[in-house]
Amino acid sequence: MTQSPKTAESESPAEAISRCEAEMAAFAVERDACVAKCRELLAAEDPAKGVFHAAEIFRLQQDKLRLEVEMEFRRKKINRIRLGISEDDVTRAGGLAF
Repeated sequence: MTQSPKTAESESPAEAISRCEAEMAAFAVERDACVAKCRELLAAEDPAKGVFHAAEIFRLQQDKLRLEVEMEFRRKKINRIRLGISEDDVTRAGGLAF
């Protein structure tokens, strides 16, 4: 018989916090890679020769912002867990469960 994967309900608060922190760390690594690549592309541009990387730079900036939002969502989730606020309480109160 196989065991079912852990769901959010069966996960302890400490496990949920450590999982969120690990996700935040992974997002931070991805974000830093986006920033570094964006800087490389900016340095490689040469308007005199017609070398531009605008589309790639724009995509990397979007990814960086998306990753920052994901990190913020995880930080807020950790705060809700530490305060003992369940996601059901947030949605019943008319708020968003971020």
